[in-house]
Amino acid sequence: MRRLIKNLVLIPIAIVLIALAVANRHSVTLSLDPFSPADPAVSINAPLFWYLFAAVAFGVLIGGIASWAGQGKWRKEARIKRREANRWHDEADRLKTVHEPAKGPALPSPTSSRNAA
Repeated sequence: MRRLIKNLVLIPIAIVLIALAVANRHSVTLSLDPFSPADPAVSINAPLFWYLFAAVAFGVLIGGIASWAGQGKWRKEARIKRREANRWHDEADRLKTVHEPAKGPALPSPTSSRNAA
């Protein structure tokens, strides 16, 4: 079910992105020199869709970093709970070894002694 929903979302997005790339194939100059617009010292010449895709990728990257940073308190709490659970498991294992019954010969059951008489 999850795969179907993922495909229902991603396939239309892919179609739109392909159409966008085909419609915006012409070359555009991105000038990084605000003081000389006629003859920029630093400029990049590339198809427009590259800039659009780079902007989307940059937005996804910034959103992922912001999301990761926002979940920091939950990751810290999970680490603390994991350590606490490991400590309790270790204590339970230690108590099991301390309180295990002796591994000696088993005593005869009361029902078998009645049958023998």
